[in-house]
Amino acid sequence: MSSISLHSVRIRAGAFLLAVLTLALGSSRTAAQETKAAPPPASADAKDKAPDKEPPLPADAHVAQSIELDGKPLHYTVAVGTLPVYDNAKKIGEVVVTAYIIEGPNRPVTFALNGGPGAASVFLNLGAIGPKHLRFGEEGDSPSDPAKLTDNPGTWLDFTDLVFIDPIGTGYSRSLVPADESKKQFYSTDADIHYLARIVYDWLVKNGRLGSRKYLVGESYGGYRGPRITHYLQTQLGVAMNGVVLVSPYLNPELDGNRDVSPVPWMLTLPSIAAAHLEREDKLTSEAMAQVIAYTRGEYATDLLKGRSDPEATPRIVKRVTGMTGLEEEFVRRAGGRLDAGAYLREVFRERGKIGSVYDSNVTGYDPFPFAAERRASDPMLESIIAPTTTAMVDFVTRVVGWKTDARYNTLSYEVSSRWDRDSRALRLGAVPDLRQAVAADPKLRVIIAHGWNDLSCPFMGSLLTVDQMPVMGDPSRIAVREYPGGHMFYSRPGSQAALRRDVQAMLAKH
Repeated sequence: MSSISLHSVRIRAGAFLLAVLTLALGSSRTAAQETKAAPPPASADAKDKAPDKEPPLPADAHVAQSIELDGKPLHYTVAVGTLPVYDNAKKIGEVVVTAYIIEGPNRPVTFALNGGPGAASVFLNLGAIGPKHLRFGEEGDSPSDPAKLTDNPGTWLDFTDLVFIDPIGTGYSRSLVPADESKKQFYSTDADIHYLARIVYDWLVKNGRLGSRKYLVGESYGGYRGPRITHYLQTQLGVAMNGVVLVSPYLNPELDGNRDVSPVPWMLTLPSIAAAHLEREDKLTSEAMAQVIAYTRGEYATDLLKGRSDPEATPRIVKRVTGMTGLEEEFVRRAGGRLDAGAYLREVFRERGKIGSVYDSNVTGYDPFPFAAERRASDPMLESIIAPTTTAMVDFVTRVVGWKTDARYNTLSYEVSSRWDRDSRALRLGAVPDLRQAVAADPKLRVIIAHGWNDLSCPFMGSLLTVDQMPVMGDPSRIAVREYPGGHMFYSRPGSQAALRRDVQAMLAKH
């Protein structure tokens, strides 16, 4: 997950994530959009204190498994183990990796990362592309629902091996240095890219897979990591990815610019709000969304720019936006047709006493503070997914695979989120410069940017606008934006998960 941090759980209308999911980084726009307070900062004494001595993590473990896919058995090995992180000769961290491998020649390998920062890779693993599947992220889900794993019909394992990486501070991965050193080595933008790229390199070397075709998938803030890791591997470590898949990516934060002048921030949110309304009306189709997109980048943008120079511009906007979103005209009029995500999520289900999720506004929860001047409730989707995903992953790793540990598993780490260095210029610039350079450097590199229409944490419109401004470097289809029904975790919808699988399988078939 990914732009608002999955765990800082702040609502961002523009350039997203957690992204968890979206999962967007940076400060929240208003106190009203704060969904959960960050934990208190570490004390001065704790900053210089070495981490408590913990028992060593277990030796690598593996087990043979199988699932039924398309009516046939698929046999594979799942392995859980650690890769060390060094600063010169000093071991400073341990990264836990879960890999699913099928024996055979010419197998590609795909590395997967989630976002936050502070999210483990369990969402992509058990929610999207791994061989086992856990239902989550849907309307009506409860944290106490049974954490039952089933065979995943949307897995990518039949056409690529899968390696899920939990960054330091997430899952079972851990820093071995004091808090201040951890922030420097792991919880800053560039350092994060450098050590994670090295983990990809080290896994390939350790497992004799440097000659394999190689792919990278990142969700939310992992979608920011994806282009930057790819470019760093190309230029610094001498390893070239064949393809990159960015799922609900936190890609281009600069789009969310001056909200008093630029129309772009409002262009990002309107299509996703319109998509959610179309879905509630059972009218969500590609054709309907094409009309929404055309209005957004045409008359809507033009009228926003006109401002008071055309007295009829705002009334035109209000009338059209009211019809597109199903909101009360008075609410749209007061906003001047400029729909803020946080205000919308409180308004859309207010009469039912519920609030929508920034990751998919049609996934709702009861508002425990409906009369508060500002939103005080946590995001309803996040509230429902932490318990089942944690339970399922811990049980799978410790009982099924036999990688026995008493360490805590961090699905979403508030510590990582609170300590993350958000002032980096590289973070503000986003991942687009690296994406452009990686594609320019390798004329065979292919990229899929995948979004759910309903996602307000990392809106799909941001990627459409971004890619349309990139130069055509050879085959224009090398960078493709794909949109699906659903939200930030659109893969929770079986139809969208199947469509993503087909699109990725087609990309791999081109190599």
